[in-house]
Amino acid sequence: MRNKIKTAFATNDGKTYNNSHFGDADYYDLYDVDSQEAVFLERIPNTIDEEQTHADPNKAKGIVGLLSNYGVSAVVSKVFGPNIERIKNKFVCILMNNAAIDESLVFLSKHLLEFHKEWQDNINKKYFDLRQK
Repeated sequence: MRNKIKTAFATNDGKTYNNSHFGDADYYDLYDVDSQEAVFLERIPNTIDEEQTHADPNKAKGIVGLLSNYGVSAVVSKVFGPNIERIKNKFVCILMNNAAIDESLVFLSKHLLEFHKEWQDNINKKYFDLRQK
């Protein structure tokens, strides 16, 4: 049996990442990702609109609640804002710079085993910068 990680990708169109912070995406496309494949599960709308000020902690709490209800373990975006400090202990936060989500899925699947090991070995959770240089 392969280990899968339910992952939310920040998007406005289902093909590319949104260009603003993770919490500002219109949708989160959910995938089960393992070392061999990524399977699309569903698209959920971002219904969290609680930001009174930039990096509002209530928005981070809302996003955590929304994605936790779907069993999400990892979140992927081109851009994370200051609220990454509030969500990085709840989710595996992955920073990617691929324009297309399908390219990121291939890259993430190929490196999932390394990623799992590093995450498990790290006591002080951090985000993972998997941008391809």
